[in-house]
Amino acid sequence: MTTGTRAERMRQPMALDVAKAAAEQHGVCVRPFTMEVEDRTTYEVRYVAVPCGSTVESTCAPCARKAKALRMAQCREGWHLTEEPDFTPVPPTQDQTELLTFRVDLVKAYRDAVEAGEAGHADELREEIHSVDAELRQLGVRGRLPSPDAPDKRSVKRSTKRRQDAPDLPRRRVEKRTVGREYAGGFRPSMFVTLTLDTYGKVRDDGTPVDPNTYDYRRAARDAVHFASLVDRWWQNLRRVVGWDVQYFATVEPQRRAAPHLHAAVRGSIPHEIIRLVTAATYHQVWWPAHDQRLYSGDHLPVWDARAEAFVDPDTRRPLTPWAEAVARVEEPAHVVRFGRQVHSKGILGGSQEAGRHIGYLTKYLTKSIGEVVEQRTDRQRRHADRLADELAVTPCSERCPVWLLYGVQPRGANSRTTPGHCKGRAHRRTTLGLPGRRVLVSRKWSGKTLADHRADRKRFVLEALKAVGIEKPEQDTAQLVWHKVRPGDPNVPPRAHLLMHAIAQRVTWRAEYDRALLAATGSPDLSATQLAA
Repeated sequence: MTTGTRAERMRQPMALDVAKAAAEQHGVCVRPFTMEVEDRTTYEVRYVAVPCGSTVESTCAPCARKAKALRMAQCREGWHLTEEPDFTPVPPTQDQTELLTFRVDLVKAYRDAVEAGEAGHADELREEIHSVDAELRQLGVRGRLPSPDAPDKRSVKRSTKRRQDAPDLPRRRVEKRTVGREYAGGFRPSMFVTLTLDTYGKVRDDGTPVDPNTYDYRRAARDAVHFASLVDRWWQNLRRVVGWDVQYFATVEPQRRAAPHLHAAVRGSIPHEIIRLVTAATYHQVWWPAHDQRLYSGDHLPVWDARAEAFVDPDTRRPLTPWAEAVARVEEPAHVVRFGRQVHSKGILGGSQEAGRHIGYLTKYLTKSIGEVVEQRTDRQRRHADRLADELAVTPCSERCPVWLLYGVQPRGANSRTTPGHCKGRAHRRTTLGLPGRRVLVSRKWSGKTLADHRADRKRFVLEALKAVGIEKPEQDTAQLVWHKVRPGDPNVPPRAHLLMHAIAQRVTWRAEYDRALLAATGSPDLSATQLAA
């Protein structure tokens, strides 16, 4: 019987909190979502707790740690490869070619129906084309299939001539190889590269500007939004200069000043001077309409006109400039992104202690959100973060960003549900500091495997270790299983605490079996699979 004062009882942990603590201790997801699984053969329906898969430790520490370990394995496996990954495509099968030929006939019939004005027949043909596309995907065809509709008007092509204020780069034909050069003695070093953005003003040790009034927050916000495009251009330039298909595993992290920078593990050895030359000569031009001065703000915002199917000026009722028309009028880029002068590059030997240390450094902050990495402990740091967030709120992040309406431009896909100046994109969130892209950037030929493949390798290793000591884990046939989302208000759904306790019991059993396999592998005379099973 619980005794004590009400305050003492209120300080006691809740049962669900204890279950979450136990789940975290045993590496079980603390916030799983429930799925309904139906077996078509036995007609059995059960509820399964599916891990949330979060990569942020403050949200779910066990899932975040697993994701980090998987990324570390991916980085380690591809950094110092000595043989080229095999990406030779399989020749098309007869079924694939016949089905694609049938699709060609359907597309021709669809376009004839559109020209003849037979809307009903055209809709039926379009649905048939979509079903054929789905069947081609099931047969293993990848890549984008051509649209059945006639191509739209081509977008405006901008000049690719290099800017006069950027150094010229030598250009070579890129060879179809990804493995670096081997030096005398059998050494095949790789590299660790760090790239940062330009300065926006002097900053203190805590990352805050010395003079906030002269700190260029506008350029900082725009550079952050377009940082991913700048990084892509850097890899493209690097491959053209060195003459081979450079592969990389990179992570994007914020500096103390809240500006993004890139850490990259690069396969193969590249001279440091070339790294610096490519960095100095790389830039990205943003060919967007000018967005320096806002035309609308506060309560004076564009309104949606249902008749015109467009946003109009609240005073004159004139439609805003459509996106395609606004882009066609652009004569010079609205913004140019460049890297800063700070470039760090270092050679790393595979299998060395230094390689392992740099892998840990690459993945150090992957379990934290970008907003958690940047400290905001003092009022000065909070004011700096607020100024940057305010600038990001009025910086367009894409062609479909509703922020464009503040500048008198109607973005692509605007409709009656669009709210002027309010975009749900990741670039405008305080937790991302303007970075709309992914935290981890991995080239396609890095390890020759996807994350799912690396996860399957880890599972296969455990199953083989268990099999070696006589513990068989047969693969379950999932072809007859049908997964459904749980209906809201379903009375049969077990409480989360029950799901957590079931997952903990299952994890404890698995761990005991795996420990038995490890003890048997050590060859200890006092421990055997038979004794442990008793």
